[in-house]
Amino acid sequence: MLSVINLLFGTVLLVAGRKLFWLFIGIIGFITGMQLAARFWNGPEWTAIIIGLIVGVLFAVLAVFIEALAIGVAGFLAGGFILTTFTNMLGINEGLLFWIIYAIGGIIGILLVMLLFDWALITLSSLAGASLIVQSLFSQGGAGGLIFLLLVIAGIVIQGLTLQREDHPPVRRYRRVRRVVRHD
Repeated sequence: MLSVINLLFGTVLLVAGRKLFWLFIGIIGFITGMQLAARFWNGPEWTAIIIGLIVGVLFAVLAVFIEALAIGVAGFLAGGFILTTFTNMLGINEGLLFWIIYAIGGIIGILLVMLLFDWALITLSSLAGASLIVQSLFSQGGAGGLIFLLLVIAGIVIQGLTLQREDHPPVRRYRRVRRVVRHD
């Protein structure tokens, strides 16, 4: 069930993460809640999903009401998630090192969001979406590396084209109606 959720959320982030940034922040909250539940509690999978849903809804609500703070937090969480997912593919995922890598990824995520807001959201949501999709389709290891890279590129291109269309709407041509002034 978790693989289906990851695949669905990953696809949404890949295609529309910037446009639906509150959903992006909610999904990142969901993932973070599930990761924390899985790390600190060895209960059933549905418990981790419920904890993830609670954290995700909380983050989505925060995104609507406290936009700037939520975006910074989402940048941190997305950066941490993305870097730990990448290092996990390389087999690096041990205790304190996991948290150091998470913090480094988080700081990179915040810096990206601060410097390049739209493109940071596009990049982070594409990376997070690709990470979720690869996680749901491939087990640990380098097998999903090429798919991950192709998905990231596809997400950036799709969302970048959407951003470009928003910045440069199609030119509308209006007929000019000329008044013919007669001088009698």
